[in-house]
Amino acid sequence: MRAYLFVVALLAAIFVSIGTYKYVQISALANASFERPPVTVAAATATLESWSQYIDAVGTIKAARGINLTSEESGEVIAINFASGDSVESNQLMVVLNDRVEIARRESQRATLELADLQFTRNKELLLKNSVSHSDYDRSKADLDRARADLAETEAILSNKRIRAPFSGVAGIRQVELGDYVSPGTVVATLQDLTELQIDFSLPAQSAPRLRAGQRIELEVDAYPGRIFIAHLMALDSQIDPNTRNLLARAKISEGEGLLPGMFAYLRLYPGSSEDLVTVPETAVTYSLHGNIVYLIEPGPDGGLTATSKVVETGETREGRTSILAGLDARSRVVTAGQNKLYRGVRVAVDEDVVL
Repeated sequence: MRAYLFVVALLAAIFVSIGTYKYVQISALANASFERPPVTVAAATATLESWSQYIDAVGTIKAARGINLTSEESGEVIAINFASGDSVESNQLMVVLNDRVEIARRESQRATLELADLQFTRNKELLLKNSVSHSDYDRSKADLDRARADLAETEAILSNKRIRAPFSGVAGIRQVELGDYVSPGTVVATLQDLTELQIDFSLPAQSAPRLRAGQRIELEVDAYPGRIFIAHLMALDSQIDPNTRNLLARAKISEGEGLLPGMFAYLRLYPGSSEDLVTVPETAVTYSLHGNIVYLIEPGPDGGLTATSKVVETGETREGRTSILAGLDARSRVVTAGQNKLYRGVRVAVDEDVVL
């Protein structure tokens, strides 16, 4: 009997212990909070900045004076007075073509001119004495004029057979050699005056009212990555191209050491106006097909912070900051890192050690 009572008491103690344990466990679960912990993010404040307005374009660098030296006459090259890449002076003799025939013709025409001049002088004196007819006098005058014209033509041909530099500059690669036969239009070499460079470029027609001579231009070329060259707007074309609806413009490069004609350049023209824009770090904007979104950090109902998504209209990005055209006020606090963990109304904790 005692053994039976002992077993019953033991079982009762076990059940009471189990019940007490379960009661404590269930009470703890009932009082526990299942709310998600705050999401850690980085944040920054939207600021109001004054951004200078600019217009981007592309263009080609050219020398203010740059030409192809060509021959106006045909003939054999008998003298070359320059080497490829030489610096040449204005009126320097570059190439001479075979001119022996023209020199001989000139001597003959000079003799003919002297004879025609003597004949005209004689007839002029005889006409005063009525010793010669007016027709003979007129004929001698025409012979004199013809002789002068023939000599002038030969002198012009001789001049054309001596190719000279029309201005000082740097000669390009020589395209002819001694003994070559050249025809009119044959290129002898290029000649570029590298002391003054210009750049031609096109802009959309709607930019025309904002353009004025003297406006500052920054340009870059692939040959010098990261280097900025300075130019100033010189002139605008007098009409819009009816095919492209673009306006041709030309600028003078004021700081162009190292640049060469023919280089392709990227330009940024500053019309001189500026605009106040709300800007945020570029990482604060999440781009999607449904719109561009930023997450605003606002006080929550429990005294903490919450993140709320907001659709904004974005502008351009400069130096790591994106302009916001609509949808966001200055001094708003936005999330700059950790957006992939956010959803509407989520509680957040800002990591102040992350600065963007």
